[in-house]
Amino acid sequence: MAIELAPIALPATASRTDFDPDFGREVKGVKPGELTPEQFKEIETALYTHGILLFRDAALTPEQQYALTKAFDPEAESYGHGNNKTQSTKKSILHPDLKTIPRVPQVQLIGNGMVYNHEGLESAALKHPSHTTFHKTRVSPENEALGITRFYRWHIDAALYDYNPPRATTLYGITVPGGDRQTVRYSDDDDPSGEILSVPLGTTAFVSGKKMFQILPPELKSLAVRTSVRYAPHPYVWMAPARAKSDGLGIVNEGLELPLSELPEWEQSKIKTLPILWKNPVTGELHFQVHPCGAQELIVKPLPLGASREGALYPDGEHIKDLGKVRELLHSMQRPGIAPGLVYPHDWKERDLVLFHNRGLLHTVVGAFKPDQVRAFHQCNLAASDVPAGPTEQDIIAWA
Repeated sequence: MAIELAPIALPATASRTDFDPDFGREVKGVKPGELTPEQFKEIETALYTHGILLFRDAALTPEQQYALTKAFDPEAESYGHGNNKTQSTKKSILHPDLKTIPRVPQVQLIGNGMVYNHEGLESAALKHPSHTTFHKTRVSPENEALGITRFYRWHIDAALYDYNPPRATTLYGITVPGGDRQTVRYSDDDDPSGEILSVPLGTTAFVSGKKMFQILPPELKSLAVRTSVRYAPHPYVWMAPARAKSDGLGIVNEGLELPLSELPEWEQSKIKTLPILWKNPVTGELHFQVHPCGAQELIVKPLPLGASREGALYPDGEHIKDLGKVRELLHSMQRPGIAPGLVYPHDWKERDLVLFHNRGLLHTVVGAFKPDQVRAFHQCNLAASDVPAGPTEQDIIAWA
């Protein structure tokens, strides 16, 4: 049976005029754990073209999930944050969220509640990440009882130190609890005029990095195409004492980050400096791919010769080390891309397998579960064998 790609079902909240028509496909007619080499090449091209691929009612062992993820980068080997590295670093904000499958350490068990006798784990206490432990402000208990919630943390899957960002992530839903829909509020409770988004319970929300770049005004496109972001060493430890914005898109600038002298031992050579825009290996499109919470500095190239300086930001280039300014600039560029009409909140069903292009999308955990609502997912992504390709000189000339 031939592989069939059907448009993914978009929510009613998606903007029919602004949403990327190429975004998301449901894959039919093939078993994701038993792909032939020829079928995988079709899947690989489809992933880079559409960003997200959904397989319904998939049967997938941890070994098969690892093999599928690794097929996108055969030279990759370790989990995207380094095998077991998140568990051993107690101060990392990722520490409570991940449990390793013992026989396949590249696959992580994530979710909520107590899980027993699971793939070699006698028991695992899982905790769904909540904005209540990470944001500067939180939804009031009264509003939480009414189903009001927030995006947790918009991000790409990446260690952002030592290891290269994975090419693809696979998420497999094993146990998916039902429940009422929730409403994401982008701003604080005391700002009723803020944007909202209706989402399924426990959704994973996605936005297109390509669209995030495309909708920028010319002066911010010029800035993005010329700029690289330098991440803090051990960024998930560095950011742990700080608190996030209400929209989950970056950190409130209060100077609460852990001093570099108090971080685990680090090396300058392992710090990651990556372009803001990453080039799609199939379509050639540019995707705005920044994890704003871990960003520490911005390095802006000067305008190319002959480019108009009218309205240009930092036309002579700049190394921006003021953390408040770094965060202000990134938020101004990324915030339009998470508008309600541009968000795809996946409505999880048991045995859903979602593959997503980790170098082309941003995503976030959403919502809140009660302690007795058990959810179990398998996640796999692999630290890449290469660095994401940035804009070419031709791209810089075209957009600067």
